[in-house]
Amino acid sequence: MMASKLNNEMKRKICVVLVDRANYGRLKPVLAALSKRSEVALQLIAAGTMVLERFGNPVQNVKNDGFTVDGEIYIELEGSTPATMAKSLGFAVVEFASEFQRLKPDVVLLIGDRYEALAAALAAAYMNICIAHIQGGEVSGSIDESARHAISKFAHYHFPSTVRAANYLARMGENPQSILSIGCPSSDIARVLVPTITSDIINSTGSGSEIDLDHPFLLVVFHPITTSYGGEGEEVGQILEALERLQTQTIMLWPNIDAGADHISKAIRMFRDRVGPAWMRTLTNLSPEHYLELLARVSCAVGNSSSFVRDAGFFGTPVVLVGDRQEGRETDEHAMHVAPVASHIFTAIRKQLKHGPYESSALYGDGLVAERIAGGLVQLRPYIQKRLHYIYEGGTDHEYPRSWGDHGSGRVEGNLSEEHRAAAR
Repeated sequence: MMASKLNNEMKRKICVVLVDRANYGRLKPVLAALSKRSEVALQLIAAGTMVLERFGNPVQNVKNDGFTVDGEIYIELEGSTPATMAKSLGFAVVEFASEFQRLKPDVVLLIGDRYEALAAALAAAYMNICIAHIQGGEVSGSIDESARHAISKFAHYHFPSTVRAANYLARMGENPQSILSIGCPSSDIARVLVPTITSDIINSTGSGSEIDLDHPFLLVVFHPITTSYGGEGEEVGQILEALERLQTQTIMLWPNIDAGADHISKAIRMFRDRVGPAWMRTLTNLSPEHYLELLARVSCAVGNSSSFVRDAGFFGTPVVLVGDRQEGRETDEHAMHVAPVASHIFTAIRKQLKHGPYESSALYGDGLVAERIAGGLVQLRPYIQKRLHYIYEGGTDHEYPRSWGDHGSGRVEGNLSEEHRAAAR
């Protein structure tokens, strides 16, 4: 017993923070890779919408996948306004600090740009805990970009998704030696995905008309843009108007919890009551695998989810990006940007349906990312004090070492099986 306790204490305690369903989907391959490392003691904290029943209680997916959740914290204030977001962030700092004090991790692993992740970064940094950040250095719309860069400045080590993002981190004053690998881990799930989802699975959850996955269908996800709070109801209304003109069977996911989410949800409910669309089904939550399977098979994805940039590109799924939420983010040829105007959205969807699937892209990962991240987390040397690190004056992107990966761009060759490609079509 004493030897076992001593061995456990000698392991590196890596605490991974999960704050929403997309968050978990991208981190799942990393969790699997870390759980197989004998030198790691994996800790998980679930927060944000991960623990909320009205979002399908996604933390249960984590447990069903065999992971142990060490802490569940409730930090979200009701209202979905800018004020409730700000207050939730402050409350989250307090709750994360309590969990970090209890778990005493050596490293805290964060991903992306959520305000809940920013709260965890603040708590960890002020508690002298080493922070590793996945997906830093990216450009996108909304307050999320500011949150992402703030997390990067608190983080001691970085796992960006693209070569450009790695260059931007170095330009922001991050030490290039702290950039340990390149690629988004969600590509790992996409690379080995075996199609299992059926129409029965989709129709057993949510509400609305039944969907036949053997026929063309659309996938719609539209989240609030917090920096333009107040106009999201009208914008999703424009999407719904375009969908009504198309009359193509559609799966629509409810928005996240950000400021303006209630306006989007209200607009969807009013549309259902007024129109009673016999072609639309709304869903609350899906497992990471089932969501990616839908994204691989869908005829066209519509909305502003970052998964439409990252994961859809890997599958070559046609996408119509509506509005400014992904403005500035790297995209491949599969994505078409349009203003939130019904006629523009309608025309773009028609064009993408006519075009059909694109070539697969490895812009956001080659499907072999999680092991590189796990290896970096094991080998890094935790430290506390950060400093700006500028290594050149007036350089270009190409002056940075390609040894970060050569994994940030190019085409996927042979990563998708013929069966999977057929399912995607």
